[in-house]
Amino acid sequence: MRKLLVVNAHPEVESKTSLSLQVLDHFLGTYKENKQNDEVIEQINLYEDVVPMIDKVVLSGWEHSRNGDPLTHGENEVLKRMNEILVQFKSANKYLIVMPLHNFNIPSKLKDYMDNILIARETFKYTENGSVGLLNDGRSMILIQASGSIYTNDDWYTEVEYSYKYLKSMFAFLGIEDFKILRVQGSALLNTEDVLQNALYQADQLSVELANK
Repeated sequence: MRKLLVVNAHPEVESKTSLSLQVLDHFLGTYKENKQNDEVIEQINLYEDVVPMIDKVVLSGWEHSRNGDPLTHGENEVLKRMNEILVQFKSANKYLIVMPLHNFNIPSKLKDYMDNILIARETFKYTENGSVGLLNDGRSMILIQASGSIYTNDDWYTEVEYSYKYLKSMFAFLGIEDFKILRVQGSALLNTEDVLQNALYQADQLSVELANK
């Protein structure tokens, strides 16, 4: 089944002033006009939905599972939720992540989300020749990222923009090589409306491209 999973990593989940969320809404509007009728769109809001972090409950739950020991109620609940997130992620074949840049990196809840889907023997495996991604079946991903500064001038800011490097590398690790970024950048330096209009133009192009995959 064709499915697009939207991962909203903006702390203000329904903000009307966020540039990244405005671009997301525009992207989805164009996407829905061009997608196949039987395609499903799902969304997870990382700052509203329960997204477990790796804490002592998760670690003890994993240890009890490995040893075949009974789980506590708390361990069972959190591991059940982590599995739901993993199953939802694996069930999609296209992904759209939206996020603001936080101190040159991804928002904290997106890191928690990554820890829920980077699971050995589920999305990757270890072999005698190294790790192999298990999602290498032609999946596609687009990242909508907003930032006040500009990170494409091949300067210091380009070097320390870790979010794109991290996400691109981790999804390639899982086998997802088709990874594109739509930057909504420079809002603290340039005319905000110009930044937005440029991003909306890119969104139109990328949404049609993704809808036809």
